[in-house]
Amino acid sequence: MTTRFIFITGGVVSSLGKGLASAALGAVLQARGFTVRLRKLDPYLNIDPGTMSPTQHGEVYVTDDGAETDLDLGHYERFTGVSSRRSDNVTAGRIYKTVLEKERRGDYLGGTVQVIPHVTDAIKEFITADLTGEDFALIEIGGTVGDIESLPFLEAIRQLGNELGPERTMFVHLTLLPYIATAGELKTKPTQHSVKELLSVGIQPDLLLCRSEHEIPDSERRKIALFCNVRQEAVIAAYDAPSIYDVPVNYHTEGLDTQVCRHFQLGCESPPDLSRWHTIVQRVRQPEGEVTIAVVGKYMKLLDSYKSLAEALVHGGIANNVKVRLEWLDSQVFEQADNSTLLERVDGILVPGAFGERGAAGMMAAARFAREKDVPYLGICFGMQMAVIEAARNLAGIPGAGSTELSDPPAKVVGLMTEWMRGNAVERRQADGDMGGTMRLGAYPCILKPGSRAQAIYGGADTIDERHRHRYEVNNAYIGPLEARGLVFSGMSPDGLLPEIVEIPDHSWFIGVQFHPELKSKPFDPHPLFTAFVGAAVEKSRLV
Repeated sequence: MTTRFIFITGGVVSSLGKGLASAALGAVLQARGFTVRLRKLDPYLNIDPGTMSPTQHGEVYVTDDGAETDLDLGHYERFTGVSSRRSDNVTAGRIYKTVLEKERRGDYLGGTVQVIPHVTDAIKEFITADLTGEDFALIEIGGTVGDIESLPFLEAIRQLGNELGPERTMFVHLTLLPYIATAGELKTKPTQHSVKELLSVGIQPDLLLCRSEHEIPDSERRKIALFCNVRQEAVIAAYDAPSIYDVPVNYHTEGLDTQVCRHFQLGCESPPDLSRWHTIVQRVRQPEGEVTIAVVGKYMKLLDSYKSLAEALVHGGIANNVKVRLEWLDSQVFEQADNSTLLERVDGILVPGAFGERGAAGMMAAARFAREKDVPYLGICFGMQMAVIEAARNLAGIPGAGSTELSDPPAKVVGLMTEWMRGNAVERRQADGDMGGTMRLGAYPCILKPGSRAQAIYGGADTIDERHRHRYEVNNAYIGPLEARGLVFSGMSPDGLLPEIVEIPDHSWFIGVQFHPELKSKPFDPHPLFTAFVGAAVEKSRLV
């Protein structure tokens, strides 16, 4: 079947939720039996978000094939279950790099290289490439209409709209209807101006998604439809929801998928099967209990830095039919004084991934508290490394144990990884090389130790596949001394050189993993590590 393209743009302000809207629309179309692929066009000049600060951009989402991408791809995967690929996210920087590399090779035969047609052609090529006959490709354009950076992307989708025609393209515009409390009414003018801005670049939206905290009266819908040149039925309310998992059901209730089917003349008379979304919403709204998990990290100024992590914990709660209440604790508070009382009232402690020295000592303090007080602990990536270093110092008595990422310690328990296997190929990195795209990225296999807790959590599997994003590894030269003091390295790379999972069998639940399991968790398929971790927290809460 020929793929149809739905382009999702946004106006007025950023952070309206285009990524969530795209993911929810994809989920509802799936519920109607269609196949979907979701993509994100980011206007910034970075090649990818890999070198961007988490507190500015949020988390970096990593795909199986090793791409560092925008966090919206996490929404796409969680809502549709379709694994994202490198070809599903591109930035202006990558587009311009591609064009300039062609110019340097002489591919343009001496012609003047311009935004139109060369840059827009490269964008169109990205949008339409690497598709495998999906019914719908949903393309989200980052930023807001009117941004200088967005103009080449808007021009490219305008051209595609003309080339493919309305039978294969649809333009959805997400905008804001602010409520002015003093006037007691919604204001449509920002939406009108946003659509006007979109029209100025030649794009007439086919459907408007209007974010609002208040009900949108029919009179306001008629006004928006009149001024924005769309049908009244194509003015769809996007109300604030108690949970993001309410959104697919809410969009169907408002008629979003019906209007998409009408636009493409698909005649979808039968309602979509949203039963699994109803089940998830019910679990979220009516849990049988509650547990408290402390997340001890260093990027607390922007909690989107831990977006997938937060959702994976929600999924673990869904699997155990409990609400997971998160306490976000800056790891530095455990360096300034004895603030361990902050951890005494929680049912589990999670130390997530991070980079750099700031806050590392606080993460080790949290790991020590969990180890000594028998509190369920999950360390992810940097959180695993800090737990291993803490055990090396305070349990195994290894003097000067540390990480070369933080200093030049006498005992390099964690060190820079310069060479590793990817399949049958050797990948190498240099300490003074580029920062971007040089980590161990993407899915790698891990061999589980028979009879270990890790193997039991993964249902008895011998081998698992998980996504990585890190530059440093636990030094396997210290496995012997650490295992002699009660740690077990229950997951290793296939060549036996790289520790992947560490656990303490004599502890109620203490596991560290070098990979990022949160990246593969979904509401309808919770990751087994998060299911087990939240389950251990439930058991602890019952003992208190």
